[in-house]
Amino acid sequence: MERFKSQRRVQIDDSPNYDGDGSPETLDKDNGGMRLRPSEGNARDDQEPFMGVKVRRKTSFHREYKGDYIDVRSHPYLMKVLQKQGDIQVLFADKVLKFTGSGKMKRRILLITNFAIYIVDPETDALKRRIALAAVDTICLSELSDNFFAIIIPTEYDLLMASTRKTEIVTVLVEATKSASNYDLEVAFSNSFEYHAGAEFVKEVQFEEVEGGVKTRIVRK
Repeated sequence: MERFKSQRRVQIDDSPNYDGDGSPETLDKDNGGMRLRPSEGNARDDQEPFMGVKVRRKTSFHREYKGDYIDVRSHPYLMKVLQKQGDIQVLFADKVLKFTGSGKMKRRILLITNFAIYIVDPETDALKRRIALAAVDTICLSELSDNFFAIIIPTEYDLLMASTRKTEIVTVLVEATKSASNYDLEVAFSNSFEYHAGAEFVKEVQFEEVEGGVKTRIVRK
């Protein structure tokens, strides 16, 4: 099955960048799809890794990284999860929206270390999933100003998430993968891409630019 349709692939440079200001995501139901209203904010950065490839909202230009937005060390259960796996270097930590196989949105904590990706349930303090960076093959994004991204893991089912800090997440993943395994992680841009939402089924994410934002539809193939 062809998992990616008409995608542009780029390599991200080492310049830090943001996609949004970290305020809560806003999703509106609209005719079976979701319309995401871009958040507003101001920050700085030196360079735009996606310039000329992706439509960027103004607030995503010239931003600085913070990395840990939830103060991991102040959460004993997160430290316990990391220590149990032998991970101590946190490169990114924040709350995100994760889409389940059934299409529900769940609030999760996303941790990225120099070895792995962690998905933690903030309500139960439970580790839901750990993915080695070496297992990640591709990151899929649209070419529009939305907060969605898919992490493609060929040996497992994939991850579809949304975050106002999407660009920072992608850049951290690319840099961490390069540092850990000297492997250039692919970043694929398309306004329609597929991902394995579960072991036995595939979904397609479709993006359409509309007045006031981007309309997103997730359909089962």
